[in-house]
Amino acid sequence: MRINLTSVFVDDQDKALRFYTEVLGFVKKHEVPVGEDRWLTVVSPEDPEGTELLLEPDGHPAVKPYKTALVEDGIPATAFAVDDVHAEFKRLRGLGVRFTQEPLEMGPVTTAVLDDTCGNLIQIMHTA
Repeated sequence: MRINLTSVFVDDQDKALRFYTEVLGFVKKHEVPVGEDRWLTVVSPEDPEGTELLLEPDGHPAVKPYKTALVEDGIPATAFAVDDVHAEFKRLRGLGVRFTQEPLEMGPVTTAVLDDTCGNLIQIMHTA
């Protein structure tokens, strides 16, 4: 058994696609119309056949209170692995990304938390 798909709820699929591809560096994998929305996934260019991230519309009534509570408590919706948190923090900050937590070393793990502009906090991390 392996993880094939995970999702993050977004308030605007077009805005999310731009952020996740043009800023974070993922690439679009699937875009299939589903009613008013789309089945819209991105993947890492380093592993195009790997785990897909579904940019899922947050239209369900339970989602917005859930997302709001996570953000208010500073809890990331998900985490992405990077080779070097400090370098990625510098690159993303240079692109105007807002961070709610600057790089923080916790033993062998370094993390930082960013705002994805679509209603979520996202953690980036690496292990030494």
